[in-house]
Amino acid sequence: MEQGLSEQPRQQTSEDSGVFIGVKPFMNYVTAVVMQFTTKNAEEVTIKARGKLISRAVDVAEVATKRFLEGQVEIKNILTNSEDFKNREGRDVRVSTIELVLGRK
Repeated sequence: MEQGLSEQPRQQTSEDSGVFIGVKPFMNYVTAVVMQFTTKNAEEVTIKARGKLISRAVDVAEVATKRFLEGQVEIKNILTNSEDFKNREGRDVRVSTIELVLGRK
């Protein structure tokens, strides 16, 4: 996580099949994505990350689609953006974000 930035809490609804990438072990996120498709029978899963964790989100998507769900799931869409907010010191900060939408083939 970037210095001085706090991870904002995210609530998940029953129709929201999303995984927000943080600092937990890498395979926790891969497992979460795979479980959404296998046990919850989701049609789409969105992997979201910001800042330095964007590369981890891309890695999670690649491992999930190419190693665990090969031939079943593909990356349908990639959305990039940025968010503005105040850090702990009160300064305005802009951080990049990414959303990777995985869907069944």
